[in-house]
Amino acid sequence: MSTARLEVVDQTGRRTVPMSETLTTMGRRSESHVRLAGTDVSRDHADITREGEQYVLRDRGSRFGTFVNGTQITEHTLVSGDSIRLGQNAECQIVFQLDAGGNTSSISWATSAAGDLRQVSTLLEGLRALGSGRVLDDVLAMVIDSSIEVASAERGFIMLAGADNALEFKMARGRGRITLSGKSFDTSRKIPEQVFETGEARIVADLLDGDLSAAHTGTVALGIRHVMCVPLVLVQYVEQAQADLGQKRIGVLYLDSRERGAILSPLTRSALETLATEAAVAIENARLYREAGEKARLEQELAIAAEIQQALMPPGECQGAFFEVAGTTVPCRAIGGDFFDYLEIGTSSIGVALGDVSGKGAPAALLTAAVQGMFTVLSSEAAGPAGMLAKINLGLKRRNIESKFVTMFYGVLEHDGRLTYSNGGHNAPVLLRPDGTSRLETGGMPLGMFDFAAFEQATLALSPGDTLVVFSDGISEAQNPEGEEYGDERLIACLEANRAASPAEMREALIASARVFARGADQSDDMTVLIIRYAQ
Repeated sequence: MSTARLEVVDQTGRRTVPMSETLTTMGRRSESHVRLAGTDVSRDHADITREGEQYVLRDRGSRFGTFVNGTQITEHTLVSGDSIRLGQNAECQIVFQLDAGGNTSSISWATSAAGDLRQVSTLLEGLRALGSGRVLDDVLAMVIDSSIEVASAERGFIMLAGADNALEFKMARGRGRITLSGKSFDTSRKIPEQVFETGEARIVADLLDGDLSAAHTGTVALGIRHVMCVPLVLVQYVEQAQADLGQKRIGVLYLDSRERGAILSPLTRSALETLATEAAVAIENARLYREAGEKARLEQELAIAAEIQQALMPPGECQGAFFEVAGTTVPCRAIGGDFFDYLEIGTSSIGVALGDVSGKGAPAALLTAAVQGMFTVLSSEAAGPAGMLAKINLGLKRRNIESKFVTMFYGVLEHDGRLTYSNGGHNAPVLLRPDGTSRLETGGMPLGMFDFAAFEQATLALSPGDTLVVFSDGISEAQNPEGEEYGDERLIACLEANRAASPAEMREALIASARVFARGADQSDDMTVLIIRYAQ
């Protein structure tokens, strides 16, 4: 038996209206089979009557007339391909189609669509192991398009749960595989959020019933009346969970329509829930697939950044005519906010510096690079260590980086043993001498906090063999699993126990001591040490 349908394209997208009844009505009335908005469309504008094998279109006394292929008619026997227009609304196109065969049921289509999504899910699971690609949007579009076809709906959208488990709008589609913008898809969040919270599908036969019309004024204005919303539940969680543990819901699938079509059928609900089950797995795999790709790219970028940061550091060991230096930094993340540096100033002195930028990760690393650059440029120009810190402080303030500051120690060792230093809010370095230890604290506040900050410097004389150890608080504040800190006492005890060791050996002993104390506990700060020994 021949089957007829109307292909309708308007501001909501494209939809197909099956003509399964003897009479098909068209107009603004909510009960119309073809419900159209517009001031030039009458409430009861026209209808199509099936008379044997023929379909006859009749105008119902509309104000602005009914047109077939551009010609106004009162009554017309339709042939397949006829274009129908109600009134002068050129944005709405209706095409009559007559087929010789029947339509595939929603259940059989759902089975096919679910099978396709199952294959997509399996493919994504394999691709996710490779860690690259972007497919989430394609999977979302496939799910919505399949669901619209299954339910004979006009529009659909998907919302997915974010990190805070709140629903976020992801994509909307209309008939004809048309992507709709979130702004143009006017509907309330009430139904989707209820379905997500309860995990139960919901069908609304008419949005004008009860208190729903007030919450869906924009949707109702477009003539939308019928709604179906189903949760997206991960199958593997349903299968593994016990009865009391509940299910893992990742989002909702929402569909609506103006015609009383398959969207209200119990069979459609069953088919759509079957489709949604497979869709949830495919969507989750696509999301994990994308996250894996993003993670891989981020890890690659961080690896490159770490290489660049290490390249900015000087060699870990250096020996000159009157000094021996060893340093290292161990970031707690891929890139860190600590730095050490040393450079010979002329032929008779060497400048050594160690800094700790507030914060961690990429922001701290960027500021660290900036401070290192200023140190390199200003080291030969500044009036002593205090002048150096003052200029870096002003440079940071001019950049006006909010809530960021730097603690920094800078000292200049002359060939005759004179050490002039200034400490900008940093941990007081330890000076090891044959007769004991002392701490170097003269200086001022951290850099980058106030442009009026003043810094002092001090000068002392070193004897051959005296060793200066500059370190960051990532060492002194390293914690063990019980939350106890390594502390300055353990640090100084380690240094005194290795007094006779070379600077490189002392460096390794200190880092090893802090790590043994931490017993594998995750650390929240970078560990940096710089050791210089006067060897004249």
